[in-house]
Amino acid sequence: MPILLVRHAKAGNRQDWAGDDRLRPLSPAGAKQADDLAKRLPPYHPARAISSPYTRCRQTLEPLADAAGIKVEDSEALAEGRSREAVELIRRLAPEAEDPAIVLCSHGDVIPEVLDYFAREDELDLGRAPRCAKGSTWVLDAVAGRFVKATYLPSSGSSASRADRATR
Repeated sequence: MPILLVRHAKAGNRQDWAGDDRLRPLSPAGAKQADDLAKRLPPYHPARAISSPYTRCRQTLEPLADAAGIKVEDSEALAEGRSREAVELIRRLAPEAEDPAIVLCSHGDVIPEVLDYFAREDELDLGRAPRCAKGSTWVLDAVAGRFVKATYLPSSGSSASRADRATR
């Protein structure tokens, strides 16, 4: 089974949030996206859910984790600005991901860099125009600790075109 790499759902405008950005919650639209993930991802049978400690990431995974009967684990390696640490975490988890799925939630600055790294290092085909919309998921299949297939699952409510999906 794969690693499911989820970009956190919609959380409103960063500039409109007066508090600590790590505490910025999902917007109502983001909560709907999180609920949709809980309906769409159970066929992958997630055994672990690991999140950036930012509130919006945890809230994105909580409905899925509840549905799967698992707890959301925090990892600073998935926090904003931690692309290198995220790559190291995902590489360590790749052999584990060959059994039940592991769901990870991170940010829009981290996920593209992680994908770019595995495209280079593992020759992972991401298609012509890899996407990373809020609430979307990349399904990364590993064999012997290396990623061999990537499939993009757009977020709920978005139109999925061929450019949105990369499967090989």
